[in-house]
Amino acid sequence: MKPVSKNILITGVSTGIGYGAARQFIQRGYTVFGSVRQQADADRLQAELGPRFVPLVFDVTDASAIAESAQWLTDQLGDSGLGGLINNAGIAVGGPLHYQPIETIRNHFDVNVLGLIQVTQAFLPLLGARANHPVQPGRILNISSVNGQVAIPFMGAYVGSKHAVEGISHSLRRELKLFGIPVVIVGPGAVKTPIWGKGTDISAYRDTAYYPAMQWFLKQVEASEQRGFSVDYLGERIVQIHETKHPHTRYAIVPNKLTSWILPRLLPDRTIDWILGRVSGLRYKP
Repeated sequence: MKPVSKNILITGVSTGIGYGAARQFIQRGYTVFGSVRQQADADRLQAELGPRFVPLVFDVTDASAIAESAQWLTDQLGDSGLGGLINNAGIAVGGPLHYQPIETIRNHFDVNVLGLIQVTQAFLPLLGARANHPVQPGRILNISSVNGQVAIPFMGAYVGSKHAVEGISHSLRRELKLFGIPVVIVGPGAVKTPIWGKGTDISAYRDTAYYPAMQWFLKQVEASEQRGFSVDYLGERIVQIHETKHPHTRYAIVPNKLTSWILPRLLPDRTIDWILGRVSGLRYKP
């Protein structure tokens, strides 16, 4: 069944996929409640997106701020509830696990995994996870990544967090069948979004043996982003998935699907290791 409520909550709407999804939902007549961390972003987006956009200022790692927003939204929506929750907020900072600060690695899991869980717990009652809910249940879309199933070097913290999102989503989907709330994984590939460049500074690893391979890898990421889908295209697909009567459990929205998605999942791990080692220099040379 498709959700009835035209109210949608999207986390992380200041830029990237969240911004594109907010634009597309609003163009189709939805009211979007979008989380941002800064009041300046809230003001900018409200002016740009119009009256169907309502900003919620909270960080997904701040449990008390999430709870305050959930209570405020409950008071505003009453029995109309939410038709959907798009868990999109996330970070991606590159670096070799050998040297990447543990605080940076921990932050990936705080934002990408625990933040997703905190937001979901807080807003589940508005999606129908309560007794005698007066509207048809909403649904949850968790934004993962192609890297939720395909691991790449120098993004280990991000990859690990997205693997966790996928496993948690499968468990959550089976639990929420009790309330009729579907949980769908959306795994984009390359997207024209600033997430990769926001915090990755490979110069911090200049004096390590990994630096030459990291230079190669960064060039590949930049080239891939140039060929990636636009955030508006991703937004359109997210709306389509949300409105699909019987959604799949997972969607892969990946450019160059054969080389970026199908083959990496079919070829043996050791074959992928060998290929990456040959092209990037990540191989042992005694």
